[in-house]
Amino acid sequence: MATMYERCSKVMSGVSARATTLGVVDSEGSWLTTEDGRKILDFASGVAVNNIGAKNPEVVEAIKNELDHMVHVGHNVVYYESYVALAEKLVELTGGDTKVYFSNSGAEANEGAMKLAKFYTHRPAVIACKNSFHGRTMATISITGSSSAYRKYYEPLMPSVYFAEYNNIESYETLFEKFVDPEMVAAIIVEPVQGEGGYLPPKPGFLEGLRKICDDHGICLIFDEIQTGIGRTGEIYAYQTFGVKPDILTSAKALGGGIPLSAIIAKKEIMDKWTAGAHGGTFGGNPLACAAGLKTLEIIERDHLLDNCKEMGKYLRAGLSDLQKKYSCISDVRGVGLMDAVEFRTEDGKPDAALTARLRAKCLEKGVLFLACGSDHNVIRFIAPLNVSKEEMDIALKALDESLAELA
Repeated sequence: MATMYERCSKVMSGVSARATTLGVVDSEGSWLTTEDGRKILDFASGVAVNNIGAKNPEVVEAIKNELDHMVHVGHNVVYYESYVALAEKLVELTGGDTKVYFSNSGAEANEGAMKLAKFYTHRPAVIACKNSFHGRTMATISITGSSSAYRKYYEPLMPSVYFAEYNNIESYETLFEKFVDPEMVAAIIVEPVQGEGGYLPPKPGFLEGLRKICDDHGICLIFDEIQTGIGRTGEIYAYQTFGVKPDILTSAKALGGGIPLSAIIAKKEIMDKWTAGAHGGTFGGNPLACAAGLKTLEIIERDHLLDNCKEMGKYLRAGLSDLQKKYSCISDVRGVGLMDAVEFRTEDGKPDAALTARLRAKCLEKGVLFLACGSDHNVIRFIAPLNVSKEEMDIALKALDESLAELA
């Protein structure tokens, strides 16, 4: 019998590439069940979507209950409880001085955030970071700086986009001196922790420096919290982890508990300038997604999963640091909360993408699924659910240790 991968390759566009050839028939918690009956420890979490594990039974029940009332009614037509309640909860969680707009995906939220900043400031330019990732729409590939492959054959892109260096405040000053006057800049957009760029945390003072630049020049500071949000760094949003509040933040991935959902969350005074009809969409804030999102936030709070995130993140990084002492190919261990990474380099210090790929494949043979990241494809990222157990961490660390022993 043909596998799902073989069947899919005959009918799906090749552009929908996968990180593996796995066909999956079930999921629960931190585990996937494949079509050939294997159990796989999932440290990809649906690319940071399943923050409370896959197929959480309480989230499933919340979705089923909402199905008894509605599937879709249209958030630009009527109001409904799950939509209003989730917006209220997000405002509460972000200080009470914000307002919310719901969309479907991270890219859609990032594009909307740029529209909001431009509408509010009446300015054209946006500054993003090199090695960033913000999405795959035309506007979001325009501000993505991690791979030319995302841009190939799609130019011309959105104009008035400039790139600075992540963790380098001086590079922003250079932009202002040489390329764009700050009075023309609507927004600076940044991932508080760079995701695809290599799971790079901010250096002390970097986010604070961006906040000051934006305050000094009337620029909107946008935090892309698509991957960092909903507890990934040990707080609901990473800006709370680092103590620097943006003017606008975007949230998606884990927000909908597995159902597509994203949000733009911005200061009231900014949102209040965004007039009716200036932005919109049909499916944003779907009732099922909002119900799942509410239940997800409830579980994170009730079960103290932010505390577990911090504790398990420290445990993981300690284990990875022990491996670094054993294997010279590990050049760096880094992370915050459960957004952690290990970087590989050759003996002469070059990024080792080949070893990284072989290690991922070997770990998968041993039953553990990891994803890679980094502009040089030489980083393995650990995206465990917030409710991951110590025993599951040990399984992942053992698989990586054994694979390094065999390959490095």
